[in-house]
Amino acid sequence: MLAHWRGRERYTVFDSAYGDGSGVRALLQAWRDDPQRPARLHVVAIARDRMPGFHRIPQADAGLTLDLLSAPLDTALAQLSARLDFIRLHGIADEGAAFARPLARIAAADALLAEDGLAAEQLDALAAQGFVFDGAGRAHFASRKPRLPVAPAPPRRAIVIGAGIAGAAACERLCARGWQVTLVERHGRPAMEASGNHAGIFMPLVSRDDNIPTRLVRAAYLYALQYWDTIGGIGRAIEGAACGVLQLARDAAHAQAARAIAAEGRYPPEFARWLEAGEAGAMLGLPALEGGWLFPQGGWARPGSVCDAMLAACGGRLDARFGAGSVRLERADGEWQVVDAGGAVLGQAPTVILASGAGARDFPQTAPLPLDVLRGQVSHIVADTLPALPLVLCREAYVTPASHGICCAGATYDLDPDPALRQSSHDDNLAKLRALLSDPLAAADAPLAGRVGFRTVAPDRLPLIGRLPDFDAAGATERLLDVPRHPGLYGLLGYASRGLTWAPLAAELLAASLEGEPLPLEANLVDALDPARFVLRARRAPRGPNPVYD
Repeated sequence: MLAHWRGRERYTVFDSAYGDGSGVRALLQAWRDDPQRPARLHVVAIARDRMPGFHRIPQADAGLTLDLLSAPLDTALAQLSARLDFIRLHGIADEGAAFARPLARIAAADALLAEDGLAAEQLDALAAQGFVFDGAGRAHFASRKPRLPVAPAPPRRAIVIGAGIAGAAACERLCARGWQVTLVERHGRPAMEASGNHAGIFMPLVSRDDNIPTRLVRAAYLYALQYWDTIGGIGRAIEGAACGVLQLARDAAHAQAARAIAAEGRYPPEFARWLEAGEAGAMLGLPALEGGWLFPQGGWARPGSVCDAMLAACGGRLDARFGAGSVRLERADGEWQVVDAGGAVLGQAPTVILASGAGARDFPQTAPLPLDVLRGQVSHIVADTLPALPLVLCREAYVTPASHGICCAGATYDLDPDPALRQSSHDDNLAKLRALLSDPLAAADAPLAGRVGFRTVAPDRLPLIGRLPDFDAAGATERLLDVPRHPGLYGLLGYASRGLTWAPLAAELLAASLEGEPLPLEANLVDALDPARFVLRARRAPRGPNPVYD
């Protein structure tokens, strides 16, 4: 393998059985020890002992990527977006032969294969797909079927618009890959809008059918927990605490549905654990009438401190332009220019990433996207007026443990654009807080205090991650693959109330896509996040001035 990878910019290895990880660890060490190693090594391995889905594991070495796939072999390969240079097949004699076709689809033109213990049926299936064996457990891929050309390395220059949680993550993930990034922010410092709240919470979703939102949030949550450690850690470089989150059941029916999910045993206790009323109440020190889900690794963080940690990790590859005010995008010499209100060019690059939240609606290229802006007012409650909470408590709303003498409670979902604090929203937060605490007198006479932020939300409540569609040029397009896109223009938008959770994996997904690397999510989940999905939905919607997106 070492001779095969030398002289390459990137190299991807697939292993059909991760096992105890010793084989992969040896491979990573061999890469570190080889002075002629490829600049980037991607290792993808099947690991059945994890929760279902793809798991990207952050690595200390910027040139290493590790993906662990928890799925049947043929299913995992069918959902994998990658180009495999070396394939190791072992421990799969009972898997059948259906994996051969999806494996051949993603094998590089000169891929090598090493097998150990494959059944005759499996060897025959691989040979039928173009793998030529030498009789010693080795093969090379010699299919004559047309292969998609390997994309050249992109010009590693980008402009990111917006220095909130989405934009800061994009900067860090690109700079880690050697990109030169210009960050353009209309305010004088990062995290001045939706990312400026005193506290945001992070937690996963659970559902009986393990639907697409549940799978996506789980992948993002698990990646974020590990990613934050690479930039300093929650409670250290990042202000916050991984103190746990307790999500109380709404009512008896909700609790019964939760018990049914818990009884299936799909979630390890460190991820999610159902607590009956007595155990939940004992942990909380308050009544928990119907019980609730405990997410032990969840917690809260100040989004601004996460932004600061991510931007600090960019080092000298980041050129930050704060206080830019309103900007527009123009094309010049095949690249994008970001131009301020006075006509000055703030940056030029072939790639622009719009991560400006509600501000994305001000750009003609993104104005057709169906993004709603929801007002969220958070109330700041003097901590001494509330019970001392050991963890984040949530249901229809949330309340955080004390930090700097206050607890955060909220947030509202209002449809108006009023940026000012108002009593009616504060009263709504207090009512939900008292229901959470089962105390009608909690925070009595709490003065109006807090913060208003504006979240962007798509109709399906999923983010928009990837190349931005050109609605005007779409015509009769029926497939995502065929939707025309604005050249070099990408979005990280629509994070709603889960910006802390979404930001790291969304930025990693976009950066991997730009680099032509293996993607960290299943292909169908990547499609579920594609901004162009709304082009197709608009075509199916009734004609008229106000199309309804499904």
